Amino acid sequence: MNLFFSQLTRLIKPRRRIAITSASRAQVRLDRLGLPEVDPGPEVLIREGVAWLCRAQDNSASRDGGVARDYSLEKGWAASYPETTGYIVPTMLEYARRYNDTDARERAVRMLDWLARIQLPCGGFQGGRIDSTPIVPVTFNTGQILIGLAAGVAEFGDRYRTPMEAAAVWLMETLDSDGCWRSYPTPFAAPGEKAYETHVAWGLFEAERIAPGRGFGDAGLRNVRWALSKQRDNGWFADNCLSDPLHPLTHTIGYVLRGVVEAHRLTCEDVYLEAACRAGDALLGVVGSDGFLPGCLDAQWKPSVDFVCLTGSAQIAHCLLMLYQITGTDAYRDKARALNSYVRRTVDVAGPPQTRGAVKGSFPIDGDYGRFEYLNWATKFAIDANMLELDVQDG
Repeated sequence: MNLFFSQLTRLIKPRRRIAITSASRAQVRLDRLGLPEVDPGPEVLIREGVAWLCRAQDNSASRDGGVARDYSLEKGWAASYPETTGYIVPTMLEYARRYNDTDARERAVRMLDWLARIQLPCGGFQGGRIDSTPIVPVTFNTGQILIGLAAGVAEFGDRYRTPMEAAAVWLMETLDSDGCWRSYPTPFAAPGEKAYETHVAWGLFEAERIAPGRGFGDAGLRNVRWALSKQRDNGWFADNCLSDPLHPLTHTIGYVLRGVVEAHRLTCEDVYLEAACRAGDALLGVVGSDGFLPGCLDAQWKPSVDFVCLTGSAQIAHCLLMLYQITGTDAYRDKARALNSYVRRTVDVAGPPQTRGAVKGSFPIDGDYGRFEYLNWATKFAIDANMLELDVQDG
């Protein structure tokens, strides 16, 4: 077992864990033995991860062309999740380009067609799964779907331009004057301002690249500047979690960091790169040599839980690799590789089809994020991070 993990479990009071199904109990026992030694490598993770996303699309409980939110050891396949289906689209298109996979490209079209059908009249998109209520427009979910719609326009032309522009206009018009989105929060997270909505700003940056001169990029940058007002000198962002702003998930840390890096990519302005590096440098000191990263961190970048949020680990690996590409700092690349390797070692690439190639919410699987679930977005982010690792390696 990872030494840091074993030390951490002595510091943090264990949660009561109740597994209902025999599959859950078996997976908990296996994960509690510690991180497996075998790393399947980036190519296998990418191939098996994409294959699992295809099965998640085919087996979605709502059977609509979207991607099932998760496979749960407790409940089976979930209904489709509009938010994450949105940003899975560019992953499928990138995979199709790299590996000349026409099926992946056609699946992206099915996802895009479904998203266009469920867009609300205002231009926004609902939160939660497709079967969730209430059905109301949500800022964050709309921004994630916008990323996919912009990729659809870039790949297929005007077929998806109207829904893309409608979503971008709605986000631009609902942004408060100080750069914060407050009017359309998700009903599925704690109320309050969210610094991680820089990941929404990224959607506007993609729309700006497709439709320049409409003000989309400027609106996104206003949000990122607002988020930077939440950043402390040590790189940490306040108001940056789904439910506990004092102990944000690495998932939402990954979100806010990606949005700031994307602001630099759009503008090449140093203020955004410096902010991203402050957070990146802090994370270098938290990631273990084997890639272990506690799933929640406090304002001093100290761990506050005893599980790994695998989604956040993959996102942060991707961001660190981006920072390496920009700055040439070897430490970013090396810690990113360690994070990717850790996530890969938790993935079963030879098991049953419901879980083969998928990334769990937490490691161990009974951690408090995505408990007993294999998440489509965790798998998507791991695929992205591993494709970028291959690019850095080949470069």
